[in-house]
Amino acid sequence: MRVIAGEFRSRRLKTLPGLETRPTPDRLREALFNVLAPVIPNTIFLDAYAGSGAVGIEALSRGASRAIFVEKNRSAVEVIRDNLASLGLASRAEVYTGKTLAVLERVAANVVFLDPPYEKQVEYDSALTVLGATGAKLVIAQHASRAPLKLEYGNLKRYRIIRQGDNSLSLYQS
Repeated sequence: MRVIAGEFRSRRLKTLPGLETRPTPDRLREALFNVLAPVIPNTIFLDAYAGSGAVGIEALSRGASRAIFVEKNRSAVEVIRDNLASLGLASRAEVYTGKTLAVLERVAANVVFLDPPYEKQVEYDSALTVLGATGAKLVIAQHASRAPLKLEYGNLKRYRIIRQGDNSLSLYQS
């Protein structure tokens, strides 16, 4: 896996071996950041259910001032920390180990990216409900195309969906 664009373009990232995490495909990441390009510079970006941290690192590469990573798998957290260290980004990042919902309730970010395991629909509903109540401005949820999300969660309303094969991105704003 590589960083697609920005300051760290083409730099390799470590990933967790096996099937415990599902990396966001390069093409889908590229589509996401083409849409987000105007809002990324100087923003605080939260990568929830971060896996290898590729999405948050892509945001940093494209000009985000800070990134917050949340992942409960300790092996994946070590991969995130290794990736940040190899790029010299540790000072611009916070990494939380634990349940995402607890962190979402107490950490603020301008842009939030959610990518829970596709089979855990309750995680989507819970996380989007929390973010809809906390006043998040922009939230993107990656989900299976066959499992659409609701149009609204509290103050969040979906304004766009990007579909690529089995993967979809639902974009919400308050």
